[in-house]
Amino acid sequence: MKITATAIKPFIGAKNFEESRSFYQALGFSESVISPQLSYFQINDNIGFYLQNAYVKDWVDNTMVFVEVADVDTYYQELLSLNLSSKFSQVRLLPVRIESWGKECFLHDPSGILWHFGQFNS
Repeated sequence: MKITATAIKPFIGAKNFEESRSFYQALGFSESVISPQLSYFQINDNIGFYLQNAYVKDWVDNTMVFVEVADVDTYYQELLSLNLSSKFSQVRLLPVRIESWGKECFLHDPSGILWHFGQFNS
């Protein structure tokens, strides 16, 4: 293929659209409302996703998103400082774990989507 891709921006679902919107804003994403049923959330030009007011349990329960970060230990501490699990009852933050390929921590959003924040070995 000769076309060069520059970013990937998945669509994810939300069990409670308004709660998920608030969660992602609290996580530091900026929101662009596209329609009453769809918003685009981004941190920078290459890291973003579409949040849909759509919930299919099997789909959402199996959705995982991996975000590569420069320093997962620092990122984990920043996530901890946001105290998201006290603001959103379904949110869980799991500590950094070491894998053969690098390190990662996990964050479950209000709908159950699993976010991986990882750092690869140099």
